[in-house]
Amino acid sequence: MGAPIDFYFDFSSPYGYFAGAKIDALAQRHGRTVLWRPFLLGVVFKTTGNAPLTDQPLKGKYALRDFSRCAAYYGVPFKMPSRFPIATLAPARAVYWAQAIDRPKASLLARALFHAYFAEDRDIADASVTTQVAGGVGFDPAQAAAALRDPAIKERLRQETQAAIDHGVFGSPFIIVDGEPFWGVDRLEQVERWLKTGGW
Repeated sequence: MGAPIDFYFDFSSPYGYFAGAKIDALAQRHGRTVLWRPFLLGVVFKTTGNAPLTDQPLKGKYALRDFSRCAAYYGVPFKMPSRFPIATLAPARAVYWAQAIDRPKASLLARALFHAYFAEDRDIADASVTTQVAGGVGFDPAQAAAALRDPAIKERLRQETQAAIDHGVFGSPFIIVDGEPFWGVDRLEQVERWLKTGGW
């Protein structure tokens, strides 16, 4: 089995959601696992000088159309959230807490949080919603709630976000395969070919 695939994403990213629905199966087809690495895109934007896509002139209107089109293309349920974008501290912290307990189930939690936000319009920025989702996949909601306030978990997310920047991550999703970076859900086909051929 080759090295794990690093999957960097922000929970407020529709494209991250679409990629998250496909990345584990893609990796499994090539004998790989996935390290789900949530980070804070807002912090990255301070480095890049960028802004949320929907806030950008011209691009914003296009993006709203593209989100729905991509959802249909990838066969993923999608409903534009009533609050967008959101702060993703709570879900990102929850995933890092869950990884220390059960890494495979933490990936399930990440997918469930994405689904709650982008398919059910549940505000996962609200810690109580995040802990409810955690309970729904088998974690203890009370322990999850305590973890979101844990200084060590807060520091872990800060470190992971800085590490993402240090690795050149500037958007969501961002996938690194054996040191090779790919940005965007539309690069999944290239990721698959890279895994199949070992690069080109």
